Amino acid sequence: MELKLEETFLNVRNASRTLIELSNEVINKILLAIAERAIANTAIILEENKKDLDRMDVNDPKYDRLLLTADRIEGIANDIRNVAGLKSPVGKVLDRNVLENGLEISKVRVPIGVIGVIYEARPNVSFDVFSLCFKTKNACILKGGSDAEFSNIAIVSIIKQVLEVYGVDSNVINLLPADRSATTEMLNATDYVDIIIPRGSQGLINYVREHAKVPVIETGAGIVHTYFDKDGDVSKGTAIITNAKTRRVSVCNSLDCLLIHESQLKNLNKLTSELAKQNTIIYADESSYKELTNYPKELLNKADTTHFGTEFLANKMAIKTVKNLDNALNHIAKYSSKHSEAIISENTETIEKYLNNVDAAAVYANASTAYTDGAQFGLGAEIGISTQKLHARGPMALDEITSYKWIVKGNGHIRN
Repeated sequence: MELKLEETFLNVRNASRTLIELSNEVINKILLAIAERAIANTAIILEENKKDLDRMDVNDPKYDRLLLTADRIEGIANDIRNVAGLKSPVGKVLDRNVLENGLEISKVRVPIGVIGVIYEARPNVSFDVFSLCFKTKNACILKGGSDAEFSNIAIVSIIKQVLEVYGVDSNVINLLPADRSATTEMLNATDYVDIIIPRGSQGLINYVREHAKVPVIETGAGIVHTYFDKDGDVSKGTAIITNAKTRRVSVCNSLDCLLIHESQLKNLNKLTSELAKQNTIIYADESSYKELTNYPKELLNKADTTHFGTEFLANKMAIKTVKNLDNALNHIAKYSSKHSEAIISENTETIEKYLNNVDAAAVYANASTAYTDGAQFGLGAEIGISTQKLHARGPMALDEITSYKWIVKGNGHIRN
């Protein structure tokens, strides 16, 4: 490990120990001040963001993730304010017992310590991660991608300025250099980093999982399905499918594959009518391709096996015809990334079977998968959406970035 980064990691570790002494009142004041400073520095952030945007092809699916606007910065500031308004879980007593021998044993929520986050072209993550970590008295080490280098530097600089005003060690947040060697060093920083959370493509997540010595929580990759059942309502289905696919095509909760019951093929032109207006490219299996007589030919393609199990992160969607619910469940079990899955149906028994059988972090009935988001779940914001089952699953907010410890109080107790 290079001495320079080892010193950075040590500084963050030492700074993390000072956070436990901060009162919740001070933490909230600092978060609100950062929200105000972000808005006040909108022009600077956008100027730096433009430097990043100028280096990226506008047709790249990551372009929309990278893009910051005044409205998006306002939204980020509101998310920070929301986090400030939430109750911190740190110090919460989860359980307490007094044993027969008089020992008092409590299970109490505590910070994890130092959280490392590796992410690609999403500069908003810098604000989100810090606000959640700071609220829970965790320090954070950020490793953004080179695509968002200028944006991230500007954002972290703003955060550090506010911390210094309040006399807080600014090492509670540190941004690593954008080059890949910094990633390698953090993945091996077992003496300094408690967990690493990768946010980005499946390729990034796979790389981190395969090379990290520090424990990893997998988040981000979403291969999302919506099943339109034989008892699905066409009006609801049209709205849900359109929203899930086109609201923001570059995010992980965006719809990738529509599964449609064969008896509903007659309604497929209606179900995709709004997608056509949004210029969504469709990769349809043989049955659905024949049925899509009204869909613009320049946007309609025949699907092959590569289109199923693909996270498009673009205005593209696959369609697969299924004979029944079991076929749909089997397809999802084979191709899902266990992020978000949905069913559209008016049949209560079918819905319950789907909800109980689908293995995913978030499972929906008659609602858009676009809701898989920490803020939408009432969590304020999120550090990522976990697709694994250990420690945390789904949107990870305040509770999910804490651990717990046992506090044992005695009065001269010794064990026989």
